[in-house]
Amino acid sequence: MKISTKGRYAVRVMLDLALNNTGECIKVKDIAARQEISEKYLEQIIAVLNKAGFVKSVRGAQGGYRIARDPKEYTVGMILRLTEGSLAPVACLEENADECDRVDTCETLQVWKDLYEAINKVVDGVTIADLVVQHKRRLDVLDFSI
Repeated sequence: MKISTKGRYAVRVMLDLALNNTGECIKVKDIAARQEISEKYLEQIIAVLNKAGFVKSVRGAQGGYRIARDPKEYTVGMILRLTEGSLAPVACLEENADECDRVDTCETLQVWKDLYEAINKVVDGVTIADLVVQHKRRLDVLDFSI
């Protein structure tokens, strides 16, 4: 399984909105500049996040986007499933998948189940708030080295 740029950038956008959450809206061009993502591509990603209610949009001159809820309410897994769809490493583990004819004799099925469980444990165990804390710690370490 490989996470696409859409999924990776969506996580970065949510982190950027959390880090820069002053109560005021943040413009797409500012996020795009900080994250080095094209504005056009970022607008597509923000549209998905907005439609899902992960971000709030405000129109007008003072408009832009804000994170909709507390950063600790969003896991990396939620964002990736929204943008990527299933995180299952094989088709037979996806939701509503047809049961494979080999399910009773598949020697590798448990490997894929264990991998899927590990993926979910990691991505569902990290929140945007966790990434904010990690970012601030990294900045503190950089400040001490000067």
